[in-house]
Amino acid sequence: MILGALAVFQLALIAGAPIGRFAWGGQHRVLPSKLRIGSAVSIVLYAVFAVIILQRAELISGIPDALSRVGIWILTVYFVLGIVMNGISRSKPERTLMTPVCLVLAVFCLLVAVS
Repeated sequence: MILGALAVFQLALIAGAPIGRFAWGGQHRVLPSKLRIGSAVSIVLYAVFAVIILQRAELISGIPDALSRVGIWILTVYFVLGIVMNGISRSKPERTLMTPVCLVLAVFCLLVAVS
């Protein structure tokens, strides 16, 4: 659900919503074209992340078990790095919103990885 909410957020950024201060370093109120492309890529990645997490949690099937085992650990590390990167963002709104989001995702991925 969190990844779905992030996808909706990225979709809003693509559509030109003036919420850019919460993403991509917070330097733009409305994202420029290059960052909108980055938001589109993010949506695709969130879908891949969701498949890996759901597969590892045994809620869906379809990808090899070995791939989901490695993938969940990669995602855990990715979200831990996200905590750090969002935590040092120059944008206070981004730090305030995205750091806890990454923390929750990292904890959830870790819990799925070790279960």
